Amino acid sequence: MSQDTKSDLRFEKAVLVGIITGTTTEEQAHEYIEELAFLVKTAGGVPLRSFLQKLVKPDKSFFVGSGKKDEIKAYIEEEAADFVVFDDELTPSQLRNLENEFKCKVLDRTLLILDIFARRAQTSYAKTQVELAQYQYLLPRLTHMWTHLSKQKGGIGMKGPGEKEIETDRRIIRDKIALLKAKLKKIDKQLLTQRKGRESLVRVALIGYTNVGKSTIMNLLSKSDVFAENKLFATLDTTVRKVVVENLPFLLSDTVGFIRKLPHDLVESFKSTLFEVMEADMLIHVVDISHSNYEEQINVVKETLSEIKADHKPVIMVFNKIDAYRFVEKEADDLTPRTKENITIEELEKMWIAQLNAPAIFISAKEKINIDKFRSLIYKKTRDMHAQKYPFNNFLY
Repeated sequence: MSQDTKSDLRFEKAVLVGIITGTTTEEQAHEYIEELAFLVKTAGGVPLRSFLQKLVKPDKSFFVGSGKKDEIKAYIEEEAADFVVFDDELTPSQLRNLENEFKCKVLDRTLLILDIFARRAQTSYAKTQVELAQYQYLLPRLTHMWTHLSKQKGGIGMKGPGEKEIETDRRIIRDKIALLKAKLKKIDKQLLTQRKGRESLVRVALIGYTNVGKSTIMNLLSKSDVFAENKLFATLDTTVRKVVVENLPFLLSDTVGFIRKLPHDLVESFKSTLFEVMEADMLIHVVDISHSNYEEQINVVKETLSEIKADHKPVIMVFNKIDAYRFVEKEADDLTPRTKENITIEELEKMWIAQLNAPAIFISAKEKINIDKFRSLIYKKTRDMHAQKYPFNNFLY
């Protein structure tokens, strides 16, 4: 590796760490570590190796046991890793102990997600939301983190007689949080005014786990050019487009993707962005059917909808990426139980349509498979919603 590459922050080398507890299977733990590796790549890092350990509960001092800690430390020194990232949230004391032990940066999943959000935020609104979440994450950890935030603000009267710098830092952060919340309230009022101008149209929101293809579907339906990329959280800012299917106009919004263990502070900060979901007349829940753990991703989305009190809305389930689904046919004499891998798309479709109390369709947005059928379903459901919401304005159909 060249010296330039080594010094380039985009190529920082990462070691990944997770634990297998009583509530987590080994298969799930490996799945979570794979997702963590994807998060590291999205942040611009290079995952080197992952370490997993079976524990009843995390160690209070180092999260992992002493033997595993020493193994990780030896690997960091051998490979000159730049940072270590843990798949769960670390306590302030664990962060301090691990940094002292490993002599490199230590992140947890929450801090990594916040970093990605900070990199991805484009508008002033998204940047403000991310900054608020970062300060809320930082505040309880100040005891063990040397921030020197007072140098950023400075000025006469900032530091009272005998006041410790840590208390000054806390006060600065609390002031900053208050300012950011006030700024978000002001932007919310402006957005509310904008939304009032859209009240004559049905509002539909695309939702789903991150990286399931929502932005690709948005581009397909609205013929717009929303940023779509094979990375987690490619979309942060909510995009709203007026879409016309046949002769029926409606508003379609593409929202930030949900993820397992989404930091609570981030959910709180992004509730305004998720306002489009909360205020939508109908939701289109996009699922990556090719993902090995798509059922858990569906549950994560449902839990997040429940958290923001949007779980009562009409939903169209869209199982995307059927072109990437891998079917492994069983031998005729194979008597082992069937698994996800040896169920056909046709069988999955029948199973989910029978199971769901909601419309469902299987598509490939990338390869444009079943898109006409998808548009017809959206038209039918949106038309019914429009007739119900605006009974005296049904000239459109």
